[in-house]
Amino acid sequence: VQPNNYSTFYDDQRQNWSIMFESENAAVDFSKQVCIAKCNSSPALDSVLCQDLLLGEGQGVEGGDSLEVAYTGWLFQNNGLGQVFDSNVNKDKLLRLKLGSGKVIKGWEEGMLGMKKGGRRFLVVPPAWAYGAQGVAGRVPPDSTLVFEVEVRRVKLAKECSGSDGLSVSSRDSPAPSPVPSSDGFSSD
Repeated sequence: VQPNNYSTFYDDQRQNWSIMFESENAAVDFSKQVCIAKCNSSPALDSVLCQDLLLGEGQGVEGGDSLEVAYTGWLFQNNGLGQVFDSNVNKDKLLRLKLGSGKVIKGWEEGMLGMKKGGRRFLVVPPAWAYGAQGVAGRVPPDSTLVFEVEVRRVKLAKECSGSDGLSVSSRDSPAPSPVPSSDGFSSD
C-alpha cells in the first residue's frame, strides 16, 4: 500500500507492479482480497498474515507502547470473511491496549507491531495465535482462524517524556534510553 491510492507488489518473477485505484475504498478492498488470497494459498497458516490498508503517520509502534484502536473481527469461513464476532467501530469507546502486556491475543501483539497512528491493517490470525482449541463460548468456535481490521487512533509511546521546551521527545531517538520506567499515560486504566 502506498499513499494516494497506489498499491505495489512483486510477482513470482520478481517483477514490480503498481496499480492506481480510483478511490481509497477500492485500494483498501483490493488489499483485503490480496491478504485473503495469501491465506487461501498457504498450505498451513502458522503465523499472522498482515496487510496494510492505510499506512498512517509518525513512528511505528513497538512493544510497551499504548494504543487506542477501533477494530472489527470476523470468523474466517469458506475461504473468506464470515460472520462478525466482535467490533467497536460504531461504539463510543476505543479499545485501549499496551503492546506486549499479554492482555490481547498473541496475533494482535505480533500483527500490530510497526503500525502508525491513523494506520489501518488487515490481520488473518490462525487459531494458535488467537483463542486456540477453547475458542470463546457463544462467539468464537474452537480452532477458528480469525480476521481483523484494526485502526490505530491514538498512540502513547512507552519511552516518551517531555523536553524542556515542552515538546514531546522520544528516548528511542536519543543514544541512551532512560532507565526510569514511565506510566502508559492513560490515567483511567
